[in-house]
Order: sequence, then structure tokens, then C-alpha cells
Amino acid sequence: MKVGFIGLGNVGSKLSGSLLRNGYDLMVRDLNQELVDSFVARGATAAPSPQYMASHCDIIITCLPSPAACATVMEAEDGVISGLSAGKIWLEMSTTDEGEVRRIGERVKAMGAEPIDCPVSGGCHRADTGNISIFAGCSRAAFERALPILTTMGRRILHTGDLGTASKLKVVTNYLATANLISLAEALTTSKAMGLDMNVAYEAIKASSGNSFVHETESQVILNGSREINFTVDLVLKDVGLFANLAEQAGMKLDLAPMLVAIFQQAQDEFGPREKSPNIIRRYEEPRGLKVLGHGFPAEMQDDEPEESGYEVKIAGRQDDF
Repeated sequence: MKVGFIGLGNVGSKLSGSLLRNGYDLMVRDLNQELVDSFVARGATAAPSPQYMASHCDIIITCLPSPAACATVMEAEDGVISGLSAGKIWLEMSTTDEGEVRRIGERVKAMGAEPIDCPVSGGCHRADTGNISIFAGCSRAAFERALPILTTMGRRILHTGDLGTASKLKVVTNYLATANLISLAEALTTSKAMGLDMNVAYEAIKASSGNSFVHETESQVILNGSREINFTVDLVLKDVGLFANLAEQAGMKLDLAPMLVAIFQQAQDEFGPREKSPNIIRRYEEPRGLKVLGHGFPAEMQDDEPEESGYEVKIAGRQDDF
């Protein structure tokens, strides 16, 4: 089976690296030629166009920074759709708009191919080790065909239902992570302002009901001072905006979501769109003249779990086949 991968950025390079590391015949494409060259040096081949990749690969994966970028790659004259044919599979692994993935998915189906939206969750450090979680929205038949690929790139694989459901759930989980990041930034800065030892504060939160995945990972790089998670303010703003739009479409009137959009819009205006997202803590540090730091924390998030074979997460009580 030949796999094509478009988008070798922070997450895409890790996911495609897992495929290459596990022996898949991999074709790659990215606007950054240096990234493409690095994969070719490790045994991948380069695609001259998305159309060429789609015509020569059984599965085509896109992992791109925005719905607009995905639409361009898929629908351009030499895009993926123009190279698709019956039996092929398109995996969309970006955090994207569910309406867009369903719209493009219909065009994919019209070519006889199967679309799957399968965003990831868990951070670049887990994408690098193949331990990231993957949601998959598609028919059950398409899911079972793609499962060997998905379990190579990730550990916990969840079939979420029809096309678009995975993208909705990814937006929900990113929203929750953002809310947690803001609350941690406030809590850590307040702890510093109260004169607490930040290493003790970290362990107290970790051992308490206030603990979370975000605390165990992002708080460490905050306290190191690197604030490096390969995610930026503009991407957070995109994600919380997507959640706010979904909530509005569902007829929900929310309190917290508009506040998060406003906070990250202000952060983008003040710090710039490419500021590292954990540096949202600057909103609370700088007015007090503080720097929230600890001792001995890593500069990058680390996966302390060994790489293991992936598996499907079974949903208790689910009877349908989608």
C-alpha cells in the first residue's frame, strides 16, 4: 500500500515520520522543500503535485494549517480530487471546519473514493512517538480499511460516527484545552504573586483535583521558560473561533467561549499571531512584573510512555454501524 502525505509541519512531520519508521511506502509534499528533502533522504519519494500523489497512492493524507489551505490542496486544478479514483481513501488530519470537510468529502465520494476526517489530539510530543489519539469520522467500512494506517500513526483510535463528527469533537477538545490553559496561566501567576515555590505549586496541582493533561504537559514548559509546544496564538484563536461558530449553529448561548475568543484576539494584537500559545501567561506576568519559572522542568513536552501498537477505543453500549 502506497501512502501520500501532504503537510510536513509540526504535527504532519511526526505523523508521517511514524509511517516511514514503520516501513510504509511513503510519498510526501510540502511547500517547504527542505522538509521534503529531509524525508526523501530517509526513504520517502516526493510528489510533483497533489494530483500526481492522488493518482499514484492508495491513501492520501492531508495535515494542513487551515480549512482554506485544505480546500486549495484538494480543489486546485492539479489538486488531490483531480487525481482520485475508485477505491482510494482521503484522510483529513487537520483541525478543520466540519462543514468544509463534508463539502469536500462529497466531491471525494463523487470520484469513487472514501473521505475520512481524522484529526489528532495529544500534542506533537505524542505524535512523534506514535502515541497520539486519533478521531475518525466516516463509514464503518472506510474506518476498518484505514485502521491499520491509523494505528500506525496513533495509539487510541476512536470511530466517532459519520464524516464531520471527528472534526466537531476535535474542536470541542481544543476548546477545553484552551480554557484549561487560561485557568492555569492565572493560577500559576497568582501562585507566584503569593510567594509560593513554583515546583511545589506544580506538584500540588498535579496531585489534586485541579490536575489535567494540559497541566502535566504545558505547565512544565511554562515553568521552564521556553513556553514551546509548537502551537501559536493564531492557531488557538482559529480553534476557539471554530468552537464558537459550532455553538452558535447549535443554538447555544455561551459565557466562557466569547471570553476566550476575546482574550486570544487581544493576545494576537499585543504579542503577534506567531507568539507561542503558552505565553498567554504574559497577560498576567507582565502587569505585575513577574516571571513564572520553576527549576528542572523540560524545555519541550516529553512523552514518557513507550511507543505501543494502536487500537480502536470501543464505545460502551454503541449498537450502530454508521
